[in-house]
Amino acid sequence: MASIGDMLVDAGLARERLEESRKIAMTNGESLDRVLLQKEYMDEVTVLQVYAKHLGFEFRKSLDGTRVPEDFVNNVPVHFARNYNLIALELNDDGILKVATCAPLEPHPMDDLAALIGNEIDPVLAPRLEITTLIARAYRHKADGVDQALADVAEDADIGSLAAEIDEAEDVLDVSNKAPIIKLVNTIMFQALKLRASDVHFQCYPDRLQVRFRIDGILYDMDPIPRRVQDAIISRVKVMGKMDIAERRLPQDGRATIRLGDGEVDVRISSIPTTHGERIVMRLLDKTAKLYRINEIGLSEKNQATLREYLDYNHGIILVTGPTGSGKTTTLYGSMAEIDTTQKNVLTIEDPVEYSMPGISQVQVNTKKGLTFASGLRAFLRQDPDVMMVGEIRDLETAEVAIRAALTGHLVFSTVHTNDAASTITRMVDQGVEPYLVSSSVILIIAQRLIRTVCVHCKVRISINDEWAAKLKKVGLTPEEVGGEVTYGKGCDECFHSGYSGRTAIYEFLPVDEVLRTQIMEGVGATVMKRAAGERGMISLRADGRDKIRAGLSTPDEVLRVTQLDLD
Repeated sequence: MASIGDMLVDAGLARERLEESRKIAMTNGESLDRVLLQKEYMDEVTVLQVYAKHLGFEFRKSLDGTRVPEDFVNNVPVHFARNYNLIALELNDDGILKVATCAPLEPHPMDDLAALIGNEIDPVLAPRLEITTLIARAYRHKADGVDQALADVAEDADIGSLAAEIDEAEDVLDVSNKAPIIKLVNTIMFQALKLRASDVHFQCYPDRLQVRFRIDGILYDMDPIPRRVQDAIISRVKVMGKMDIAERRLPQDGRATIRLGDGEVDVRISSIPTTHGERIVMRLLDKTAKLYRINEIGLSEKNQATLREYLDYNHGIILVTGPTGSGKTTTLYGSMAEIDTTQKNVLTIEDPVEYSMPGISQVQVNTKKGLTFASGLRAFLRQDPDVMMVGEIRDLETAEVAIRAALTGHLVFSTVHTNDAASTITRMVDQGVEPYLVSSSVILIIAQRLIRTVCVHCKVRISINDEWAAKLKKVGLTPEEVGGEVTYGKGCDECFHSGYSGRTAIYEFLPVDEVLRTQIMEGVGATVMKRAAGERGMISLRADGRDKIRAGLSTPDEVLRVTQLDLD
């Protein structure tokens, strides 16, 4: 059989890079696969496929839909699974446990696991992100130690000593030898990341501090914390964000980086004084989260084709619009991922940089130093760009620079906060941009909303009764159009008994054609523009929502929730 080196070369690795990586591996005592990934000489999937073939292991590119055996979750501590990136996939009839790993050359954790659970183990290679996602899903209902951490918090928690214990990047998995308050906050953060929460709220009540997580856009109450430790927890969070713990009467903002094993999560922290104490909200930006492509974000085939067509344009502005938390950034990143960065120079200015994208130069806004969206965009024009992304058009200055860039032969992406595609045009005119500049620079406007999808673990098809018929009528559907049946989730442990798990997006695509250009120049209102676009074939947000209901992905309640203001 060929050596692992020859197999890696056959898979596309240059021979000199192989030799260089071998030397580094021998010098540092690291495994060859780790060095190749650290140096980014090969992607993880290719490396794991080569090692799987060489070692005779099974390889799985995706672990979606895998149900982890309960015995594994009950007997293996979560920190062990996280530290070594190991998760059980299935137990064979002959008692052999298939376990996913992304480290094929590290046998010791497997040996420890075999001793821990008493089963023979059959390794399966899988990408690290797939494993960490499955671990998070498997352990989401297992007690996270919040109760234990609360029990450890002493009556006289020493707040003063907290400041000395902040790391540059706090590892929320590491709770050993930590002060009880630090252990409690780390445990809450770990629980939030495990449950895919986008925000963590610490809300003060007269008798308790209520922890709330925003999951799939909806707030859920989690563990209440006794009032007596409220000040200590708030001080701990403020220390993490390098905020002033003595200032309790004014709003403050801070930011921190926390680690979850190997992955890093950016945390934006905001505090405001309320009548019952300071209220803290933490926005979590997981840098290791999956980057979605445009075929994975809920776009219909027609809309995918439209977007790909406009991505080939050499100049113009593509605007993505919607309220906060409607997935605009995900759509922008998915669009950028379609662009060939080997042939085009792509630059972005964002606040904050949410995901790291290979081949793209990303700049973080820094208003304190004078680096704003407008000034960054001006600097980009001297960097010989082909494609530019500006996080948001918030003011006239940014709009004017973006338009100038589009008119001088650059493709510009950005976001605007408006309710639908047509009102984006009137918003820009209201900001002070001349209508002729809007009509000659903007080429496509995409409005979007996020709707929750029906939980795959508890979804059922039921015949339509009067109640469901009334709901369908509100979104403009008849029972006959959905085949006499609707899909909904009964509610289970996997989805917090909500019936929903995960989200998809609904879209409204408004290309700026000749008719619309004329309307913009004439100062026509957004309602008239939208109605005329509908007559020319534009699919509205609610119409796209109807398609999602017909496909059994979501429910009338969800579509109505996010399109109350939509005409149709």
